Amino acid sequence: MDALLPIIVQAIAGVVGGQAVGAALKQVAMSQLPKILSGLIGGVAGGTVLSGLGGDAGALGGILGDAVGGAGGGAILTAIVGAVMSATKKA
Repeated sequence: MDALLPIIVQAIAGVVGGQAVGAALKQVAMSQLPKILSGLIGGVAGGTVLSGLGGDAGALGGILGDAVGGAGGGAILTAIVGAVMSATKKA
């Protein structure tokens, strides 16, 4: 269970970060499924990258680091997916 907790925290934080970016960027009309999936994938990826950079001894170690990395990764990937979807709708 100790191995799954960081992934769960990253995934939930990623979905929250993706939803926040989706709500903030009103000009990017995305349905819920792309926001949830991109937030989930970006959250796990962002949390993994952040934990790989700082390890567990840094200021953002443990669950806090997983949450921050997950939210950031989810927000970034959702913004990228939204921009790509917006650009393909205009073309």
